[in-house]
Amino acid sequence: MKRILVVLLTGLTFLVSGNIKAQSQKDIVAVLRNHILDEAGRALKEEPVTITTAASDRSAGGKHDFYSEGDYWWPDPQNPEGPYIQRDGMTNPDNFVAHRKALIRFSRIIGCLASAYKVTQDDAYVKHAMAHLNAWFADTATMMNPSLLYAQAIKGRHTGRGIGIIDTIHLMEVVEGISVMEPSGAMNKTVLAAIRKWFGLYIQWLTTHPYGKDEMNAENNHGTCWVMQVAAFAKFTGNKDVLQFCRDRYKNVLLPNQMAVDGSFPRELKRTKPYGYSLFNLDAMVMVCQILSDSKNDLWNYKTPDGKCIRKGIEFLYPYVKEKSTWPYAKDVMYWDEWPVAHLFLVMGAYAFHQNNWFETWKSLDHDPSVEEVLRNLPVRNPILWLAVEI
Repeated sequence: MKRILVVLLTGLTFLVSGNIKAQSQKDIVAVLRNHILDEAGRALKEEPVTITTAASDRSAGGKHDFYSEGDYWWPDPQNPEGPYIQRDGMTNPDNFVAHRKALIRFSRIIGCLASAYKVTQDDAYVKHAMAHLNAWFADTATMMNPSLLYAQAIKGRHTGRGIGIIDTIHLMEVVEGISVMEPSGAMNKTVLAAIRKWFGLYIQWLTTHPYGKDEMNAENNHGTCWVMQVAAFAKFTGNKDVLQFCRDRYKNVLLPNQMAVDGSFPRELKRTKPYGYSLFNLDAMVMVCQILSDSKNDLWNYKTPDGKCIRKGIEFLYPYVKEKSTWPYAKDVMYWDEWPVAHLFLVMGAYAFHQNNWFETWKSLDHDPSVEEVLRNLPVRNPILWLAVEI
């Protein structure tokens, strides 16, 4: 009798949990629907812009090579023509960022078009997305090479660095958007095959080139973002070995080495932008859990032997998002006033752990930030792409 009662209670718990999740999904769509359709309406008027539309004479690469410059590097007042010097946390507005802007624009366009397709099932959104996807990955005249040899260069010091790999986190919503749109009759299968080949080559580069290995071994948000984007690309290409490598990396490296037992990220708190970097790293770790969790792997509820887990990370930072004035650490040297916004960890955490207060806080924050630095640090802006939402 007791055993039967336990089974019944377990089943009831499952049903209640399922109902809560279903309601959360509907709530997420209700919050975002109008914004998604407005954004997609504007995106339908946008023509493709790839990295081939802009160039810098400081780049050591070619027309199809992504190029960017390290944000915190400036001319040396004592030697204006010499190697740049670092001013940590202070962005140099004269550095070349046109390729980064084009990539972020591309990500936003595909993200909102795919979200609009998911909401409406209107193939027009997919048809327009295909023009952008073809330009970036298939058209030999405008496509980007599947490598990042010249990202975050520093004048007089480096033609490119592994640290620059973080720039392609904005391709995550591109691949997830493609997966959402794939069932549409407007999806060009030839272009889709070319895109999957492109990302297969990029994964190979990310996992074998010294720059990729350097970024993978970074001990802060850069290491998190390597796992996050490589996991997204591996999921898109069906690379099970790389997916498992990323799961092991989260369990054995990211979580135990980056998170303190109170849920904070000490390496981010030591930076000149402790608030923004903490928000960014938590968003990334939440996405790692979302991408890599399945019926056999539950990273959402995984805990290290000393109790570190993603829920603890959200619980640590949430009070300072709800009431920023209580932040007990130093203020960020730049962009302090622009944070927080509608962070991914709030809505994903609310969905995963049934925390309505996190969800309500997410609803109340800015869902349409326009500051470039904020957009740069929000690679995932369309949560319904990542959830099994029934519209």
